[in-house]
Amino acid sequence: MGTFTDIEEAREYFKKERFATSNGMVLDDMTDDTATCSLKVNDTHQNALGNVMGGAIFTLADFAFAVLANQLHLPTVAAQININYLSIPKGDELTAVARLRKNGQRTSIINVDVTDSMGRDIAQFTGTGFKL
Repeated sequence: MGTFTDIEEAREYFKKERFATSNGMVLDDMTDDTATCSLKVNDTHQNALGNVMGGAIFTLADFAFAVLANQLHLPTVAAQININYLSIPKGDELTAVARLRKNGQRTSIINVDVTDSMGRDIAQFTGTGFKL
């Protein structure tokens, strides 16, 4: 069993992630080795070209990473992050699915795939969590 006893406890804890939650990101699902978060896209998430800003995509992926990393071990912080943007999002929602790759004694490796509501791959994110 992870840090949180259920998803409601995790949602209550992650209300403190004010940047993510105030920008519309929500925790949809969580297990001991996955976390799924989503964002309903609106005009406040757009860049000057009218596309979803890379920072919004990054924040959604980082939020899913944070949920899973802290489900593994609370507290965990990001030690290193890499993101590859693959496509410009279409549709009205983004989903980030974090999956555990390695859970070591002091670090964890988590991959996050971001897709849009059309099923297209938008970003690939890999994070290293450091357990405090």
